[in-house]
Amino acid sequence: MSTRCTSYSIDIVPPVIRVYPETQAQEPGVSASLKCHAEGIPSPKITWLKNGIDIIPKLSKQLTLLANASELHISNVRYEDTGAYTCIAKNEVGVDEDISSLFIEDSARKTLANILWREEGLSVGNIFYVFSDEGITLIQPNECEIRRQIKPADKIFTTYEPICPSDDSGSAPPCHWASAVNVRDKYIYVAQPRQNRVLIIDIQTQKVKQSVNVDPLPAKLLYDKSHDQVWVLSWGDRRKLHPTLQVISEASTVEIQHVVRTPFEGVDDFFIPPTNLIINHIRFGFLFNKSESAVHKIDLDTVTQIKTISFKNYSCTPLNMAYTHMGGYFIVQCRSNRSTSALHQIIIDSVTDTVIGSNSDVSGTPYVSPDGRYLVSVDEGSGRISVQTITIRGEIELVYTLETHLHVSDLTFQASFTEGNQYYIYATSHLQTDVLHVELSTGKMDTMKNLKEAIALKDWPWSRRNRIIKNSGLFGQYLITPANNSLFIINGRQNTLHCEASGFKRGNTIVWVGDV
Repeated sequence: MSTRCTSYSIDIVPPVIRVYPETQAQEPGVSASLKCHAEGIPSPKITWLKNGIDIIPKLSKQLTLLANASELHISNVRYEDTGAYTCIAKNEVGVDEDISSLFIEDSARKTLANILWREEGLSVGNIFYVFSDEGITLIQPNECEIRRQIKPADKIFTTYEPICPSDDSGSAPPCHWASAVNVRDKYIYVAQPRQNRVLIIDIQTQKVKQSVNVDPLPAKLLYDKSHDQVWVLSWGDRRKLHPTLQVISEASTVEIQHVVRTPFEGVDDFFIPPTNLIINHIRFGFLFNKSESAVHKIDLDTVTQIKTISFKNYSCTPLNMAYTHMGGYFIVQCRSNRSTSALHQIIIDSVTDTVIGSNSDVSGTPYVSPDGRYLVSVDEGSGRISVQTITIRGEIELVYTLETHLHVSDLTFQASFTEGNQYYIYATSHLQTDVLHVELSTGKMDTMKNLKEAIALKDWPWSRRNRIIKNSGLFGQYLITPANNSLFIINGRQNTLHCEASGFKRGNTIVWVGDV
């Protein structure tokens, strides 16, 4: 079954790549991995050079190419393996390349630069920031090691206020957090809804640098990388009767904060598409009111509304949105104006802003894979997961449907370690203790059982995602998900539980910081 949608924005795109790490130092006898992520339309082919010469794995037992050459693994490294390894990605319309440098040195000959790379670099980056009742905890997932704890009584650098103020009785209440975003690996912005403010954490010093006062009950933050702005949706009150939308500009400079209240009224939610390797600038976003059959398109350059797209002919009140650059589609999850109807989806063409039609009989919350090629829709009520692909010609084709009976709370994508240009999904549950794992290319399902109970919905009022799951970036292999009183770290390469960390109540606000 396919939904045939005519797009006016389909292009073939030359490759864009990232390598990881850019530089690494290893001691003789250990293994080293060099990774290369490439995107393009059509999918590019990857090859490697060492110091300008083609690498031919079959001529060396040391070298192995994994996941369609997106990872170069070198076992038992020797001094002569030192060199510049060039990843080259090519498709029919272009080529891109980048270098990952490897240095082999024994411990007695470590240079200062390599010592800093090994120790300080790993301590600042490649870390999960977890916000819980107990404050802020920095966890390095590889060793399941707590690198730093910022306690509720610790002070904000500029104001000397505690990060979690005491109540009127003088006792120390738990910290309360809602939403957090990573701003260019320089700062983390995190909402404190009960203090009507946003804290700013300096990633380099790992300290809370300052706070920014915002409208009452900030519940959702989103970072618009294209314009270096943090968008803040505040409820105004617990009944969400007086919502406001504010913008913090020049978010990565942090020296002088400009908080601007937008002119938009009655905003229940908003959507700004994420950037990726291919799409590095986003011009437009959308606002919606969950009692109105329309979305309002806004210009992010000027923060002004430019048009309204009506859904009245489709009995659709928007709940969620997603975007895929494959075909240039916005997918809108609808709450039907007819109470007996399912939460169906409609599709908007991003160039003409016209509603193309319904997404076949697919229903649920839409999620789009980082490469734009998979559309995964989760029907929370039935537990049904529908997996569709978007072809280069813009056709949306249903690949398979999974019956899970899992009331999905959150879902994330994990790049495959064995197959190039493929992904797994990991999904958590509102109510159950299981985590679902699905190989998208085959539909093969596994369940990781007994990861303890999620935070009760009543104790997490800020969103329906009472049990989030976060991955560790483009090249990372670890994922993290909170239970009510602990955290579970999952090894995505092996699809196994890596470790559990106890003593984290309501640790449902998590940010990844790191190159991977």
